Amino acid sequence: MMMTSEQYEASLRKLNLTVYLAGKRVENVVDHPMIRPSMNAVAKTYELAHQSEFESIMTAVSHLTGEKINRFTHIHQSVEDLINKTKMGRLLGAHTGCCFQRCVGMDALNALSIVTYDMDRKFGTGYYPRFLKYLAYVQEKDLTCDGAMTDPKGDRSRPPPSSG
Repeated sequence: MMMTSEQYEASLRKLNLTVYLAGKRVENVVDHPMIRPSMNAVAKTYELAHQSEFESIMTAVSHLTGEKINRFTHIHQSVEDLINKTKMGRLLGAHTGCCFQRCVGMDALNALSIVTYDMDRKFGTGYYPRFLKYLAYVQEKDLTCDGAMTDPKGDRSRPPPSSG
């Protein structure tokens, strides 16, 4: 079942999170002024998936279940999927004007799909079926998968640039 933006927000309110921001405990992450803009951007990925004019861009058909799913939980199956992924990014960028938080997670799911498949073929492991089970869960619950992008501080063998 694809979540609505309201269901997404409600799911966050149900979480029992321990969050610190700038060294201070955040009691209500959903309504915190530093966190809320990012949450709104993610919510837009759910909202637009339910709008008929964006259905072909924001949704896909699961290759596992045949059900309509949010494209962010989809494993690319064709060139058309990749084109729609690009269109989706442009659409969401136009609607949010910022990062909408789910791209790295979508790319990670796609990477895990092929890597676990290739590992199983080469080494006889059982990672791919376990990944597919997890993916089916992600698609069924319409979860937001995410990833972290880090900013390495550069070559540590050189002194930092002067501030003057």
